[in-house]
Order: sequence, then C-alpha cells, then structure tokens
Amino acid sequence: MAKNLRLKAARAAKDMSQKDLADAVGVTRQTVNAIEMGDYNPTVRLCAAICRALEKTLNELFWEE
Repeated sequence: MAKNLRLKAARAAKDMSQKDLADAVGVTRQTVNAIEMGDYNPTVRLCAAICRALEKTLNELFWEE
C-alpha cells in the first residue's frame, strides 16, 4: 500500500497534527501515522470520520485514481 500523501496534505492544510486528527476521530496518533505511511488500511467508518474532520470527500483522500 502506498503512502497516503493526500491525507497528510489535507491534515497539514488544516494545521492539524496527527494527534489532533486522531483525537477528532477517536483513534490513537499511531493509527493516523500508520494510515499516512500506508501500513494500515482503515475501515470505511474511520475513513468517513477522517473525511468529516478534514472536510474532504472519500474520493479526495482515499480512493485510488
């Protein structure tokens, strides 16, 4: 799985740390890091929560082109 640079960029654009995003969606900072690094495939429910927190769509953050 490739790194999720779109997620990292969207988080940075909102000036959120990994911990800020993790707290917003109810997971650990390590989980957010693993998703960004491509080491963890989040559930659809978690993907949706991340999208809400970052005001992005699933297509913008997670679906492959």
